[in-house]
Amino acid sequence: MNRGLKIGYVLQTCTFPDKTPEEILLDTLQKERILPDYEKDVLVQTWLSKLGFQDKNISAALLSGGWKKRLSLAKELITSPDLLLLDEPTNHLDLEGVLWLEKFLVRESLTYLLVSHDRYFLQNTTNKIIEVDYSYPNGIFSFNGPYATFLENKEIFLKGQLETQRSLASKARREKEWLRRSPKARTTKSKARVDEAHELFEKLSQVKQRNKKQRADIDFTASERETKKLVIAKNIRKSMGELPLFHHLDFTLSPGTRMGLLGSNGSGKTTLLRLLANEIALDEGTIKKADGLKVVYFDQHRKQLPDSITLREALSPNGDHVIYREKSIHVNGWCKRFLFSPDLLDLPIGKLSGGERARIAIANLMLQPADLLLLDEPTNDLDISTLEILEESLLEFSGAVVLITHDRYMLDRICNIFLSLGNLECTDLYASYAQWESAATSTLTSTEPKEKKKPAVTANRSKLSNQEKKEYKETEGKIAKLEEEVRKLNHLLEDPAITGNPARLQETCMAIALGETEIEQLYLRFLELDQKSATSSCWKKSDGQDRQKKD
Repeated sequence: MNRGLKIGYVLQTCTFPDKTPEEILLDTLQKERILPDYEKDVLVQTWLSKLGFQDKNISAALLSGGWKKRLSLAKELITSPDLLLLDEPTNHLDLEGVLWLEKFLVRESLTYLLVSHDRYFLQNTTNKIIEVDYSYPNGIFSFNGPYATFLENKEIFLKGQLETQRSLASKARREKEWLRRSPKARTTKSKARVDEAHELFEKLSQVKQRNKKQRADIDFTASERETKKLVIAKNIRKSMGELPLFHHLDFTLSPGTRMGLLGSNGSGKTTLLRLLANEIALDEGTIKKADGLKVVYFDQHRKQLPDSITLREALSPNGDHVIYREKSIHVNGWCKRFLFSPDLLDLPIGKLSGGERARIAIANLMLQPADLLLLDEPTNDLDISTLEILEESLLEFSGAVVLITHDRYMLDRICNIFLSLGNLECTDLYASYAQWESAATSTLTSTEPKEKKKPAVTANRSKLSNQEKKEYKETEGKIAKLEEEVRKLNHLLEDPAITGNPARLQETCMAIALGETEIEQLYLRFLELDQKSATSSCWKKSDGQDRQKKD
């Protein structure tokens, strides 16, 4: 490391004492003794403004997971680190929070190293990927470029490694045959060949071990019922205290329905799952379920897993065997399905990682036959290979699925219908995540009453007006220009002539905050126009195909 390298570290789970965000940041700056108090105050206000804090008197201990993540970022960035370390930064963020974080990281031009299982987030925020896995020589595969290109090169490398194994295996067979025919190595040349043969066998063994990929064996058990409608929700309403979450909500879940719930934190997504699981009661309306409906609920907080029990008790609570698909499986074999060694069976699960605890929770789900799976943030803490297996299992599941996740890749791949919550006047069903994202800005922020709209499947067929086309072309240039202005203003904060003048310093910081707010608004508008343009093109193509078929 360079001498004097300053590193900031944002932990996966952020906890704070009972202090205001302002006090937290001021405490952090106490270590920066070279700064006078008025500069510390200005820096604190600047970062609170940058990260969107409006209520600066709230206790940091009472903040939601998403706002704690923002405060944790501010706490590290306020000291101007040379390198920022981010451990699963998207965990506990809602989709809006993830989108905000993406734009923030790109806009701030930071140098950072992050760990994440969010594949879209990796694609949008990184320019180099390092995967740590025993499948590679020395346990690491590194690639300069975006995540999508990394995946292509990873596949090429692994195919090449398989070809290497086949080539080595062919050579090894020839050398074994020679060794059988030559029991004694009498010459120097033959002794060298024997040594080379043993080196070849060792190399082949290593390549075989690298090519042997372990994956969690996830396969949900469906009850295979033939009922066409599992759940029918009519005119349902729910409030938490005096806060209304949703009303006049209708939907139907049938076998094969995989519904994604969208909306910001606090919009009622988990509440809706708890209603479907009969954990809480409706305020109004009806939820009619098929007779004998079997519902399995995956709780994001893993409440069913106390830290004191052992891995054996967590995986097999009724003895040394589990019953899976009417077959008895010993706990030793069952734990291997989820990448646990039998040697760990007596270990308290409180000592396991978040990903390991998530795999236990999924193992418990698999033992319960289900018609309806309710999944609340099942992706938290899971590695990407386990996520892929989970996705494949959900696609093969014959019942209905209701899913909450901030993982956009999983939403895109799994769900065939989306329910948007958070706006009492406009609770819509969408056919794709992209359609929801294109309407999210207006749907989630509008406070004006609107007429009940038809599902967005037919509502988004409008084209860009000429004025919007012009705005679309100009917005990207405006963003680039504003970002350059903000960059120059940030450089001024290093000028002693500015930092030594409280009035000019405050004026510069205010200009930075205003500029970044304007950039944020332009980004949102650009995204809205971009998605509208893409949706219009899609419908135009679809209409053309329909006319062709008709002709």
